Amino acid sequence: MAAGALGGLVAALETHRGRDRAVRALCYGCQLAGAALPGPAGLPGGLLAASAQLSSCRTALRLFDDLAMLRHSCSYGLGPEGEDTLVRLLSVLCNVANQLYYPCEHLAWAADVGIVRAGSQKWWTRSTALWGCALLLGILRSLRILFQLRRKLSQHKRTSSPQSQQKLRAQVKAEVLSILMDTADLSNAIHWLPPGFLWAGRFPPWLVGLLGTISSLIGIYQASRRANSGAA
Repeated sequence: MAAGALGGLVAALETHRGRDRAVRALCYGCQLAGAALPGPAGLPGGLLAASAQLSSCRTALRLFDDLAMLRHSCSYGLGPEGEDTLVRLLSVLCNVANQLYYPCEHLAWAADVGIVRAGSQKWWTRSTALWGCALLLGILRSLRILFQLRRKLSQHKRTSSPQSQQKLRAQVKAEVLSILMDTADLSNAIHWLPPGFLWAGRFPPWLVGLLGTISSLIGIYQASRRANSGAA
């Protein structure tokens, strides 16, 4: 069992998405620990510096994510015909927001390193706003799907098989976790917007780290469940 778990971990870390999830969890974990420990110097300062470097690493790696996102958006298109119209609309809008997010972030990064002459802060704000919009759309989509799943469960409680009900409950659990994950990320996204908008700029570093860690761990758990389901 230990060898299988190690093999699964290695296989995940050899993929771009798997490595990004691990780096993300480590980034927020270091921020949480560094901000929670007393004193700015020594270990706390080192953990916060490591968190900043890991965040920069993820930003650089996202320079190559545009085409993968474009392929996903094109493959989804306007959504399958049999899918709920509201779910399709929210999914398309979410894909558009995610697609626009990447060039905005790339321009912000390029301005920071001096490749282009532009104010980087406005592009960071735009990319964060697009990320927040995508997260909000994802939450609304999950809520709609959750409503439909709960209605199916109540309608087919006596007629459907136990296996079918178990599958529906697993889908409900997945959507609830997605809502929790996106809500944690949306809270941080709003915090990183310019001050004056809701709670922008008001979170202490440890809370940012905590929300990011929760979101990252949920994402790793969901990816692990999908991998196990695919293997089965």
